Amino acid sequence: MYVEKRGWELVDDLALERKFCIAAIPLMLGIAVLFKISGLGSSLQRIFLTMPVHELGHAISAWLCGYAAIPSLWKTIIPDSRGFVAPLMLLISILYMMRYAMREHSNSLFFLGLLLLILQTIGTLALSEGTADWVVTFGGDGMGMILATVLMCTFFFGKGSQLYRGWLRWGFLMIGAAAFIDIYGTWWIARDDVYNIPYGETGGIKTDAWKLINFHFWSREQLVGNYLSVGLACLISLATVYAWGVWRVSVALRTRRQRDNEN
Repeated sequence: MYVEKRGWELVDDLALERKFCIAAIPLMLGIAVLFKISGLGSSLQRIFLTMPVHELGHAISAWLCGYAAIPSLWKTIIPDSRGFVAPLMLLISILYMMRYAMREHSNSLFFLGLLLLILQTIGTLALSEGTADWVVTFGGDGMGMILATVLMCTFFFGKGSQLYRGWLRWGFLMIGAAAFIDIYGTWWIARDDVYNIPYGETGGIKTDAWKLINFHFWSREQLVGNYLSVGLACLISLATVYAWGVWRVSVALRTRRQRDNEN
């Protein structure tokens, strides 16, 4: 009788996949650290890998708060007031994603959609425009670290999709690791060196740190602490998913070997 394969059963070489699951994330994070502490490498990492994630962090935060947003490499265009079309389009997209997840029996994707739905409801209907403004501003690096973590975590999912069959998961892992280390590393160093805080202007545009300190009256300690808290939560989440992924592929490998021995 034919039994449709799902999840880890779709992996041909589970022994090799287990090695990938164990080594890929630590190795990529280590490479990102080496780039971060180098001169030219750090600049290239920020320009080509961190900034798109940072600006997308602004955009996602804005979308969840009811604003239309258009991200670019160095700036995210956001209107001064909330609209109707952008929240509606986001709601439809989230509902479609949840419907797709149910059809594909993907619990992880479904719960991600549910989480986004909750965040959109809170961000759009509960937050004042003043609060939403600092959320969007903070979201460049804050949501950027969350997005970078999600990109790294995709390495363990989508075994029946192009995410696994192609090279997307490796690309997402590289982008996520580089962006996370670059962002978190900046605020980690800023604990003991306030001059490392990206305060002032970049390309004639006031930085997020400048806006949070001068418009929303955050202290430097509060600014650094909030970013580090988000980063720590991301590291804990990444470690949890990493442990689950290694455990899951180990179970799948052991099950397959037992089945092969029985046959």
